[in-house]
Amino acid sequence: MNERFNKDGGYIGLMEWILGERTGQWMGFLTRQVMESASGFLEAKVMLSNKEMLAPAYFILGGNKTSGLYQQGCVITRAREFVVDVWDMESANGWYILETNYDHWSAPLFLDDRRTPAHHCMGNMTQQGVSIKGLHNVLSSRPVLNKLTTYTALMQVDSGHLEVWLQYCPDPCIPW
Repeated sequence: MNERFNKDGGYIGLMEWILGERTGQWMGFLTRQVMESASGFLEAKVMLSNKEMLAPAYFILGGNKTSGLYQQGCVITRAREFVVDVWDMESANGWYILETNYDHWSAPLFLDDRRTPAHHCMGNMTQQGVSIKGLHNVLSSRPVLNKLTTYTALMQVDSGHLEVWLQYCPDPCIPW
């Protein structure tokens, strides 16, 4: 999950929930529910796309199967009430999909273009060089890592491997 900055954001959803005007789910509880109950990639994709939530978000979802050209990877762009976009891996770069807190169809804020350096790092790593360590290095390199980065989680679905790190970007580090 990745935060999606939006003027109709989480604070509004939280206030509406406190006032009893909203019944959306907390992202953490929805994510847990999906991990505990989805029978596979497609069911998880549907669950993350259809539940009303308290805040907008990006869900980065990966599966463990590839059949033909179809690869199980997508970014689900969510508003609080509905899915905005589902960006499948095959329409991205083919072997990876990259999300950096901005809608993929829009240019990132000029002060916060982490997307271009991240694509550069992925290209240097190459598909043959992909590993947990390599992905951690991409996500821990500046400016991909910044003061707003709180944690990095890497999961390998087919083996059940999970690594999570609290992140800290020592100065000099951009604040966003």
